[in-house]
Parts: sequence; C-alpha cells; structure tokens
Amino acid sequence: MTNSLQDTPENKIRAALLRWYRANRRDLPWRRTRDPYAIWVSEIMLQQTRVAAVIDYYERFMREFPTVEALAAAEEDRVLAAWSGLGYYRRARNLQAAARKIVDELKGEVPKTSDALRELPGIGRYTSAAIASIAFGEPVAVVDGNVERVLERLDGVARSGESVWTRAQELMASKSAGDWNQAMMELGATVCTPIAPRCDECPVRSWCKLPGHDVRKAQGARKKKELAFGLVVRGERVYLQQRSKSDSLMAGMWDLPAIEMAEDRDVAVKMKHSITNTDYVISVVKLNVKMVPKGGKWFRIDELAPVPLTGIARKALRRTGLL
Repeated sequence: MTNSLQDTPENKIRAALLRWYRANRRDLPWRRTRDPYAIWVSEIMLQQTRVAAVIDYYERFMREFPTVEALAAAEEDRVLAAWSGLGYYRRARNLQAAARKIVDELKGEVPKTSDALRELPGIGRYTSAAIASIAFGEPVAVVDGNVERVLERLDGVARSGESVWTRAQELMASKSAGDWNQAMMELGATVCTPIAPRCDECPVRSWCKLPGHDVRKAQGARKKKELAFGLVVRGERVYLQQRSKSDSLMAGMWDLPAIEMAEDRDVAVKMKHSITNTDYVISVVKLNVKMVPKGGKWFRIDELAPVPLTGIARKALRRTGLL
C-alpha cells in the first residue's frame, strides 16, 4: 500500500521543522509583530549583522521612528545617529529613501508582494521575500547562508546560484510561509551551524543526508591594520571632523581626527574594531587643544546623542567615559 500525499518525506520535514520552530524559536522583538514596516527595519538591520548585536539598536530605532511616516520625515543626521555602530550606513540611507518613496508615491503603504518590494531602494531578492512572507504570508522562499547550509546537509547536494532558490521554493511550506522561512533560518543559526552542528537536537535529522558535515566555504585571511585617532577635549566639548560626503564608507559621518601614531603619544585607550574583512587595532591619543587639526567642529558632549558618529568614534568616546 502506497503512502498518502501527506506522508511524503518532504511533508514530514515541513511538519517536523514547523513544530520545532514554534516550540523553540528565540523571542526576538520583530517576531512579536506582523507590522511590515517593523519587519522591514529588522531585516535591513540583520543584513551582515549578528542578531545579538541588532536587538538594542532595533528597539531604540523603533522608538525614535515608530512608523514609515516618522522615518520619511526625519532629518538624515538623526537616522544616521540612530544607526551609528551598526555599520554599512548605506543601509540606513536606503531605508529612509524607501520610506520617503512609500510616503510620497504609495500613500504610506508598504508593498505587499516581493516583486513590488524589490522596486524600493535597498531591497533585494532575499529581503523582499522575507518581508512579503513574514508580514503578508506570500509563499516565496528566502535563501541566506543558513538556508543554503541546511539544504546542502539535508539533501546531500551542494548547490549554488539559482538552483538553491529553486530547491528552497520546492521545499517550503507554502501555507505557513513566514514561519517556514524563519524556521529554516533559525535552524541554521542555532542548530545546523557551520562548526560542530548539534545534530542530536535537529528536528529533521532523520531525513538528513550529511549530518555533521562541515560545509564551511574557504575564506581569505582577514586583513589587520593599526589606526590612530586624536581625542581633543576642551571643557564640556569634544572636537570632531566630518568625513567627506563622497567617501565610499561612512560618508558624512562625524569622526575623531585621524593622526599619525608616535611612540611618545599619550594613549587614552587601545581597542579592537572590525569592519567587513579587516580587523583594526585602534589607538585613541589625547591631544592638546593647540594640536587640533583644521576643518573640524566642537560638539558639546551632552548633545552628542543625535550626532551621526562613526562606529569607531562612538566606541572610543564610550571607552574614554565621555559617552
């Protein structure tokens, strides 16, 4: 006697993974809402950033800009200040540009389909599918590194490019699209990890072709650099310089002035900072007011909150007790 359609391996995988996700998912603030704007903000923040690092930024950002209208109407500097420390500031600029397009052209309504969402600045295939499935239930699969790894181990097949998206779409539970996409990502992030996967906790281990398989991709060695910045304080003010509007990274953000390091300099703090594939060792050096480089501006320390600081500047000011 043949199995019914409901007893196929893929249906069993779907049922087991959804059951596991609903019982074990992490309690994250963006999972407590179906508001497409809130989900969209979280997805943009989560691009190239760890979940643990995003939570506090997300909650502060949503308090300051609770609606798409509030984000569209805000000064760019306020948005960049709220984003400061998350890095990849083009994400914040695109987020606001998309919010303004929604308000100006779409009557304040976030598009409901993945195709329509991709017409907005800063929203690509993955992000559009995540928003559309989670907020609106559109049965469109997402693919990120976690999903690709789960599929590779589950099927025992290494795929790339369009074939990964095709397989993700074939496997997805279309009637529970949002939960399914989050379940696949959650499994890869917490159980089916690149190193030492916890296969004994995996809800789909019975169907996995490559349990415990190391699917890490070869990575180039990370670059290492040393940088030095000057810390100039006069009374209740600190001196900052603005990065050029044409800079490829952190354009228009305010930073401590960059300096040449010398052995006799008074180092206030030494810290590590990572950006993309580079690890920096940062020396923050106390400078005399007479040594202030030209082209900067004095800021009151108690008024720095809305200033769009670079991640390095914000971290340095915190480490020195000024923030």
